[in-house]
Amino acid sequence: MTSRATRAPQSVPRPRLFSLTWPLLLELLLGIAVGVVGTALAARLSDTAGAAFALAHHVFGTLFILFRIIGAGVGVVLTQALGAGRRAAADAVARAVLGASTWLGLAVALPALLAPALLLRALNAPTEVLPMAAPLLMALAPAMLLDAWNASMTAVMRAHLRARDTLAVMVVMHLVHLALMGSLMFGLGAWPGLGLPGFAVAMIVSRAVAIGLHLWLWRLRLSLVPHWSDLWRLPRAELAAVARIGLPGAAENVAWRLAFMVSVAVVGGLGAAALATHAYAMQVIMVVLLFGLATGLSVETVVGHLIGAGHLHEAHRVVRRALARGLVVSVVVATAAALLGPWLLRLFTADEQIVAAGVTLLWWMVLLEPGRTFNLVVINALRAAGDARYPVFAGAASMLLVLAGGSWLLGSHFGLGLPGVWIAYIADEWLRGLLMWRRWATLAWVPHARASRRRLAAT
Repeated sequence: MTSRATRAPQSVPRPRLFSLTWPLLLELLLGIAVGVVGTALAARLSDTAGAAFALAHHVFGTLFILFRIIGAGVGVVLTQALGAGRRAAADAVARAVLGASTWLGLAVALPALLAPALLLRALNAPTEVLPMAAPLLMALAPAMLLDAWNASMTAVMRAHLRARDTLAVMVVMHLVHLALMGSLMFGLGAWPGLGLPGFAVAMIVSRAVAIGLHLWLWRLRLSLVPHWSDLWRLPRAELAAVARIGLPGAAENVAWRLAFMVSVAVVGGLGAAALATHAYAMQVIMVVLLFGLATGLSVETVVGHLIGAGHLHEAHRVVRRALARGLVVSVVVATAAALLGPWLLRLFTADEQIVAAGVTLLWWMVLLEPGRTFNLVVINALRAAGDARYPVFAGAASMLLVLAGGSWLLGSHFGLGLPGVWIAYIADEWLRGLLMWRRWATLAWVPHARASRRRLAAT
């Protein structure tokens, strides 16, 4: 990769939380919309197909978590470097993550391509669901490699405060996906279509378009032009800095995802109807949590810049304000979604028993989302400050005992079914959220932030 960074300014404008949050919110909304539409189209085939779609996507999401090694690390390392005016160091990291993305993408795609049934059986996939879910997961495998590149290139753009450019790429990508998925799944004219794998083919095309746009924007906005060798090189020094933050961040995400997948396995044991109910309710939840997620990712970018510039007091104020707003919005939006639940769930199914069970879950969501907001905002702030290990160590016990163990204990052993699983979700999110807030409020992250500043000064 060549760079004209020597002619670039050595600092970037002071980031503003709102200017980063609203493009992220729209970007995430479009991404969730694709999943919602895909679930609705799969449900048109049958509720079994809807359950198969959800199960394959749970596996996809679990494997995708490995990309957080790059995404979490590169976002923090770049924002700290840019905040300190170290543009050359930031460019070196941006070049390094492309090769890391290739190898991680292949490591994720190959199991989905070669052993989809094994992965799905690990989730206790119902017998009637497995034949539909396995071909979809195989078709999704190439998209995983393309998503690895897109995720890292997006993280680089966002760290440079190019949130609007990133939004434009995501809009085009998701619109291409939405435009193609219906015809590829259900066919055109006499052609019957591909069924569920059509969703994956549309995803592959849309991700390829996004990579092309990212390459153009890297050249235009960042003066960075990749070479082919960048796609497999693994520069040790730059990737060590990324891994210092990314590995703990990925470990926290992997731990949560594995615990969550235990809960999905519990739901799978309740039957295809319960799995479909869970899937449809989760689609509504994904829309509800968007503001908290966008705020958390924006906080990570802003706090990273402020830590790099040495403005620790301002970083503390940003997190407190963001958390207060996030809590209010999460309660309001979750309550509105629960009230609209009967109408929202009928977008996916006409089965009144599934609708009634789903509405019950959405009312539990009103308790779930404020706890999740603590995690989305504060964990990202801790990571941006360089305090990346605490969320893993503090959260691991809760994920194992409360999320995974509680799902089995309440949902299966005590026979509470889906409500029992969701009570475990609530308890886990609140316990971890309060632990993270205690860490931030007591300023235990400050020594890590100062250590990050010293490392920047030494490079």
